[in-house]
Order: sequence, then C-alpha cells, then structure tokens
Amino acid sequence: MGLYDRFAALGFRPVLLRRFVLLNGGVAAAKELVFKPGTTGLERLLDAGKPELSMEALMLRSEYRGLFADLELKEASQRLASASRSRSRGRLQAKPTERT
Repeated sequence: MGLYDRFAALGFRPVLLRRFVLLNGGVAAAKELVFKPGTTGLERLLDAGKPELSMEALMLRSEYRGLFADLELKEASQRLASASRSRSRGRLQAKPTERT
C-alpha cells in the first residue's frame, strides 16, 4: 500500500480503492473500479499534478497492460483522457476583467 501512502502525502485518502485492494488485490480492484462511475480520485490526482499515480494511468503502463483485457484498457484510457479534457476546459475559462 505504498501508493496509498503517496496519496496521503498529497492530502488524499482513497478509502474505496484501499478497501478494494486489500480485499481483492490490486488487479481485481482495478478491473472492477475502472467501470464504476465517478472519477473523484482521478480528478484529485490531476489537481495535484500527479495523474501518473491514478489507477487508470497505472493500468496503461507497459508492465501492467498484460494483466487487463482490451475493454478494461480502453475504459482506463477514455477515463484518463476525459478527466484531463474536462479539467483543462475548466482551467481555460476566461475571467472577467475589472472596469474602472
């Protein structure tokens, strides 16, 4: 659970992920969680500038890809891309200028 400790250092404690990993192992947890709605953890990691620590990013690493089916990898990739795009759009919104 060294990764969980890294999350905690960022001020983020992904309790659901930790519970799934402890009960089922990391691969089984990722296989199930990648299809569950919600990307709070991913968004928190994007905000912290650490998307590479996300479950989705880890699933896509070359050393782990062989553990997952094509559909699972596709979902991980789509979730990562979607969360990145939505976060980017939020950051690019123009702020009104002050008029004097």
